[in-house]
Amino acid sequence: MICTTYHFVRRFLPLVILLLGFPVVSAAQSDELVVGFSDHSLVAGFADSEIIERELLRDINYRIILGALERVRGEVIPENSERLRGDVTKITYEVSQEFTGDDVYAFYQEQLIAKNYEVLYSCGGRECGSSNYWANDIFRNRILYGPERNQHFIAFRANSALEESPYFSVYIITRVNRKIYAHIEIVEPAGTQESEQIAATIEIDEPEIQETFNAVVVSNLLQRLQEQGSVILPSISFQSNDSLAGPANLESLVSALNSDQGLSVYVVAHLKQDAQSLQELMQRSLARANSLRQALIAAGIDAQRIEAAGVGPLAPSCASGDCEERVEIVLR
Repeated sequence: MICTTYHFVRRFLPLVILLLGFPVVSAAQSDELVVGFSDHSLVAGFADSEIIERELLRDINYRIILGALERVRGEVIPENSERLRGDVTKITYEVSQEFTGDDVYAFYQEQLIAKNYEVLYSCGGRECGSSNYWANDIFRNRILYGPERNQHFIAFRANSALEESPYFSVYIITRVNRKIYAHIEIVEPAGTQESEQIAATIEIDEPEIQETFNAVVVSNLLQRLQEQGSVILPSISFQSNDSLAGPANLESLVSALNSDQGLSVYVVAHLKQDAQSLQELMQRSLARANSLRQALIAAGIDAQRIEAAGVGPLAPSCASGDCEERVEIVLR
């Protein structure tokens, strides 16, 4: 039992801290958390690449670089920058050597155009400054060091209806050994749905640890629902007829509703604007909400505690991307 408990603490305490939403370490200590190996929901990785590092730093001060780097009196300083605060996801990809750094840079440029993201600053080659500065002073990841001529950097922002839109930095380097790395940092308002998406994808093989972990996830879901009044459900997908696609991952939500029998909620489905009429989008989103409601009822939740609503594209308070077609649980 002691060994099992130690194993849980060693592997999952940082994630438990993340899900509970409050720190137990001092501000001087590191908040870096290894949380899984998947693309971020707001920006895709290059198709022929592999994630080698992924971290989440919760509610920190962050400086996004908006100009070339230079060293002044021993300190690396950008020509321009902006201070942000939020949750920062860091992902490092190793790209297949069949491609070039220019290919990877073109991929992200195309993605920005497709998603209508706003470019804030970009540079290439020696105009970016020393690669040593980027690797060791900015990103603090020495694997990103390489010849200046082989580097690209781009900073951009998602256009959204949120008061604080997500920001992104992408640094691409081809090292002397021809290995290509793409490093992405995403800054979002603290407490976004990304941590729930991560939690939904984690698999734990020890039953006692799984039970403890599930309890933490449920506690966090209830806390956020009570504090914010709504929670976006991760990993919910639908078929072409707007019924649930496959078995939805609803265990945490069902457990949360069972743990508080006095809790009544709306299931609210959103759909982004497209060529369909507003009436069609409203009907389709209601069908999605009803599909999820029926799944919760089938899982044992009293039907009187759940009401379905579809709002189509009429509540676009979400960053552009997958969350435009989201499902939310809202307190009644």
